[in-house]
Amino acid sequence: MSQLKIGLIGNGSISESHLQSYQNNSKAVLWAICDLNESRAQTSADKYNIPHVYTDYRELLANPEIQAISICTWNNSHAEISIAALEAGKDVLCEKPLCKTLDEAERVEEAVRRTGKFLQVGYVRRHASNIAVLKKFIDAGDLGEIYFAKASMIRRLGNPGGWFSDKERSGGGPLIDIGVHVIDLCWYLMGKPKVKSVSGNTYNKLGNRSNIENYSFYQAADYDASHNTVEDMANALIRFENGASLLVDVSFSLHAKQDSASVNIYGEKGGAEIEPNLSIVSEQHNTMINIEPQITTPGFDFEESFQNEINHFIDSCLGIIETNSPVEDGVEIIKILNAIYKSSEEGKEIYF
Repeated sequence: MSQLKIGLIGNGSISESHLQSYQNNSKAVLWAICDLNESRAQTSADKYNIPHVYTDYRELLANPEIQAISICTWNNSHAEISIAALEAGKDVLCEKPLCKTLDEAERVEEAVRRTGKFLQVGYVRRHASNIAVLKKFIDAGDLGEIYFAKASMIRRLGNPGGWFSDKERSGGGPLIDIGVHVIDLCWYLMGKPKVKSVSGNTYNKLGNRSNIENYSFYQAADYDASHNTVEDMANALIRFENGASLLVDVSFSLHAKQDSASVNIYGEKGGAEIEPNLSIVSEQHNTMINIEPQITTPGFDFEESFQNEINHFIDSCLGIIETNSPVEDGVEIIKILNAIYKSSEEGKEIYF
């Protein structure tokens, strides 16, 4: 079997997970890499034996041998590059979020339909092994209709700075960076209902807290302690047309005792705790029971999930399976994210 030739655009920190996962898959071969920083791209090319190095993504897309690409650039370039790649006849894996605005998302969706190529959105948490287990319970009807979910991803000191803290490049802060993951995961497990209304709040009270000493945290390569234009935290209540609801809160910076992660879904017949570890709740014979699935990875394992995501993308490119993260899902999540920001700005609930 011939290998799928892959091009990667954007050689920032997340690109390493893409590169390593492609290298681990025998159905793919890394064929080209592009970054504005040529020396950085060349370093990765040397490490992964990538034969073609570019500083202009248009030149990479013009290479007729490349069949599929990963987009790992700043959020504000996702739509532009995705559309160009689709028009160049490439299948696309675009890192989350799909883009910054709903208008951009709809233009990407139109490009998918017009070109006949496909785009997978990088919702890595959908590919966790514990989610695969839980999905079987949900699809079998063991939880019944899922009518409520709540998700919380709290960092007490976790603004990475750099482009993450620049609203022009990122589109926002913790909501669009980490909130997108848990909003999408809950929405996916709830059966992807259509959004009806959104009520959201965002706060910018603490900034990047560069004054804090004696406590380490991840900093982007272009970290600048003097610059921050994104929110510290956000919360929202999302209502869906089928009557279900989702409650979410996320933060980069908050006066919390510790970092925390909690994701839960609740159905008519049972519920599930997903973060920090998978646990299923139900009742039998008038008795409430907690089910602890015996799986190797009960929680979210980033490396394993990323490998699963890349494997899924490759198999989708080859026509072996149909992607579980199509462009339409990316559009719906951007609609929700944009509405949360709009609700906060206008101080009112947003209806669709």
